[in-house]
Order: sequence, then structure tokens, then C-alpha cells
Amino acid sequence: ILNQPNKRNAISLEMWQGIESAAENFSNDNEVRVVVLSGAGDKAFSAGADISQFEENRASKEATDHYNQTVMATLDALDHLNKPTIAMIQGFCVGGGASVATHCDLRIAAENARFAIPPAKLGLAYRWEDVYPLVQLIGPTFAREILYTGRLFTAAEALQMGLVNRVVPIGELESYVADYASTIAGNAPLTVHAIKQTIQETLKDPQDRNLSLVEELVNACFASDDYREGRAAFMEKRKPNFKGR
Repeated sequence: ILNQPNKRNAISLEMWQGIESAAENFSNDNEVRVVVLSGAGDKAFSAGADISQFEENRASKEATDHYNQTVMATLDALDHLNKPTIAMIQGFCVGGGASVATHCDLRIAAENARFAIPPAKLGLAYRWEDVYPLVQLIGPTFAREILYTGRLFTAAEALQMGLVNRVVPIGELESYVADYASTIAGNAPLTVHAIKQTIQETLKDPQDRNLSLVEELVNACFASDDYREGRAAFMEKRKPNFKGR
């Protein structure tokens, strides 16, 4: 949970570090099958980076470099988290908050969600590493619209652009996401991990793809107890009980 509701969950430097640590812990916890990120309260997923810290954290090139490295390490940890990640979004999802959401595998938004990436309104610029994931997700045309205007987009507009996967009524958001996550968690963990890694590799430049890793993950699925359990459950017309091994 992004937890600074008095500031609409603006992400402080310490929160960036906390997200990175949590992502690494979840990756190493075999009991975790799906990770859901949300914002505390009902006003915002996150209104972006905590601007009140900028005088300290971005006061010089050295401080800015350290801050940027921390943010990139956090987003990289989300990218490499070996379980599916879902951003559960209500209210404002802006700037750095939108970056966190776009680095999740899936985004499910309430009807009251509002999205913006407003560097043009602040006089700052995003680096290539900040812009590329957005372009990769929604394409250059919509990325230009979001970044050039800096305006707030509705949940319906975000759905139309492909920025979110689903939009649901506000009162149904938590139950919908819980059911959605439960569906994923009920599938074979090794298979889900292999799928996630395979998709990640397809998004890389051809020369950077680790296809041998994909092959290893596929072979591990076929050699797993879960594959035998899946076949048996299908033949016996029952729900499989996957163990992740």
C-alpha cells in the first residue's frame, strides 16, 4: 500500500525505497502468488512524487542523480518481481504514481480514477527510461497526448488508450480485484512465471532477449509436479491443486 493519504499518497524517497524492498521480499516469498498495489484511502492511488522533498532531493545534480537512481531501482524491482502485479487504482494516479502503475503487469481502475503525467506543467523533463515504458504500453500517439497536454484523463479515456485493463464501479473495485487476483493465484505458479518472463523477453530488443532462460522455464513446467497435477485434474474433472513445484 502506498501510504501517505494526507498527501494523496505522494511518494517520498523513503517510500520509493520501501516499494523496492517489498518487491524483492515478495519475489523471494514462495507463498506469494500475486501482488496487488493500492493507495491508502479513497482519494488517490498516488498523486506522484512528494514535491515537498524536491528542495532537498533535487537541489543539485548529485542529489538529483541519487534520487533518480532510487526511483529507477524501484521500478526495475517491480519489473523483475517474479509474480504477477496488479495496480488497483482509485482517485488520482499522477506522475510517479502513474509510473508505478505502468510498471505493474495489470491495471484495474475505479470509475473515479484520474490519470496524468504532467512534467510539462512543472518545467522538468523525463528521461528515456521514464518515457519508454509508457510508449511501449500505449503507443507513441497516446503517449504524446498524455505528455504534451499534462491534463487529467478519465478512467474511460485510460481504458480506451490501453492504459488500464478494466474499469469497474467504485464500490466493486476491491472485490473485483480480489476475484481477479484469486483467479491468477489459482493457476500453476511456474506456468504464470514462465508466461511473465516470456512476455518480458518479447518486449526487449532481439539481441537482448534471453531465450535460453525462457526455454529453461518452459522445460521446468513440463517437468513439474504441477504439470502432472494439471493433467490428472483435467482427466478427473476436478479443480487442480497447484503447489508451485
